[in-house]
Amino acid sequence: MINRLKEHIGEYFVGKTETVENILICLFAGGHVLLEGVPGVGKTTLASVLAKSVECDFGRIQFTPDTLPTDVMGTEVFDMKTGEFEYREGAVMHQIVLADEINRTSPKTQSSLLEAMAEGHTTVSGVRHMLPQPFMVIATQNPVEFMGTYPLPEAQIDRFMMKLSIGWPDEDEQLRMTRNMLSGKTVDTVESVISAEDVMRIREQVSKVTVKDEVIRYAGNIADLTRNEKSFVLGISPRAVLDLVKASQARALMESRDHVKPDDIKATAPYVIGHRLALTSEAKISGEDKSEIIQRLIKKAKIPM
Repeated sequence: MINRLKEHIGEYFVGKTETVENILICLFAGGHVLLEGVPGVGKTTLASVLAKSVECDFGRIQFTPDTLPTDVMGTEVFDMKTGEFEYREGAVMHQIVLADEINRTSPKTQSSLLEAMAEGHTTVSGVRHMLPQPFMVIATQNPVEFMGTYPLPEAQIDRFMMKLSIGWPDEDEQLRMTRNMLSGKTVDTVESVISAEDVMRIREQVSKVTVKDEVIRYAGNIADLTRNEKSFVLGISPRAVLDLVKASQARALMESRDHVKPDDIKATAPYVIGHRLALTSEAKISGEDKSEIIQRLIKKAKIPM
């Protein structure tokens, strides 16, 4: 079922197999994804194809500077006939939510997603409203546009299980994308291959994947190395370690294993911890590369036998 879904998405989102695998890891592990890339590389396409392939309710929030928290969470409206307030759902009340250009809205509106992403519900006027399951936020941002943008706060970034960068397609991928467009094979023609109930069952199987204490300590060792690295302002949080273990469980299941290996931790770590780390001013001036430091720390961590 997982392989069929992965192949189906690959028919419409050409190339970037690793990106597709990682976004499925987040879907099956119950995490959220931050997609970064220049305009036109397919960030919105990937989110739409995923939602339609899984037969999930899809909602899109086009963030702008004047987007309000109530647009995201919903609000209560007074009904003149009944004399009571009624809850009007916000854009977040969908199974898969595309938060498009999330860094173009104010921090106040950005933070309105925190409760939904962390706890699976939203609270309006003191009343809790549960979100539909499976729930997943796919946020996009443009890395080269700075005018009119607001950098995501650390608390918001820490809620994303992974940050994935989508680069330019190569020559063969560009040819295949064009052929798909000419033949009418677009997002509008995507059909579902699995159901939302299937995703919930896969998530249940992910939670049953065995993780030995030695492997958990290995993930913790990587976290300790980031906290002691002088080139970083702060190391990764305990939440990041939990996300790393959950992502590794999903990766193991996708490879038809019932246990997590250290290789699962190594493979998912750069995507799970990279966006949570920030270089110090001295490191930036020295021209240090964050990705190279992370790879060095992963290699330095003691691998359990």
